[in-house]
Amino acid sequence: MPATLEVRCTNDECELDMFELHYTYDMPDSVGVDDFVCPYCREGDSLEAIEL
Repeated sequence: MPATLEVRCTNDECELDMFELHYTYDMPDSVGVDDFVCPYCREGDSLEAIEL
């Protein structure tokens, strides 16, 4: 099963609280939350992975 990553945006001015990233099998293992930006506020440094 491809990886799934749940992410939250911690930017106080952003209206998005969380989203999920669903990878394909072709996504390199080294890809993580630091490689993405928030789809709402476009900030990258305010993202953090949600650990279940």
